[in-house]
Amino acid sequence: MLTMELLINIISTLSIIAIPALIFFIVIYGTIKKVKIYEAFVEGAKEGFNVGVRIIPYLVAMLVAIGIFRAGGAMEILAFVLSPITNLIGMPAEALPMAMMRPLSGSGALGVMSEIINTHGADSLIGRMVSVMMGSGETTFYVLAIYFGSVSIQKTRQAVPAGIIADIVGILMSVWLVNLIFG
Repeated sequence: MLTMELLINIISTLSIIAIPALIFFIVIYGTIKKVKIYEAFVEGAKEGFNVGVRIIPYLVAMLVAIGIFRAGGAMEILAFVLSPITNLIGMPAEALPMAMMRPLSGSGALGVMSEIINTHGADSLIGRMVSVMMGSGETTFYVLAIYFGSVSIQKTRQAVPAGIIADIVGILMSVWLVNLIFG
């Protein structure tokens, strides 16, 4: 059976080589398929810039709404109300703002994570927990507002429930794994 230290070393090694291996694979695959890699990259960058220009109004609206939510104190009130539930699953109450902010905004979640890490330390249980939440979550409502809004999709169908379920699973697994490994 693998020891926890060996598992951590394997995951650490895989995380170091994952992105360079992916880039290398894309270049090799493109070369085999005779794709003009640089031209395809530049064309994709042009399209990405155009998408960026189209989503700016939605981005501004989302960031203003999140700023009002945090500045108005709604985040702290919601964290206080939900803290009995978080205690049952092993999540410190201080991590709840991160769990609530991550589905809304990546930059807002990064700010919350920075505050928590500055307060509790990067190697603390809560510091590790919010770091794993940051990496395992998605900005579900941001994606819905920006990308669906920019292409005028009115009916999101199963995207909202699927995104919310994925966020909840990501948060629960983050809490469970961090408590299992570091708790």
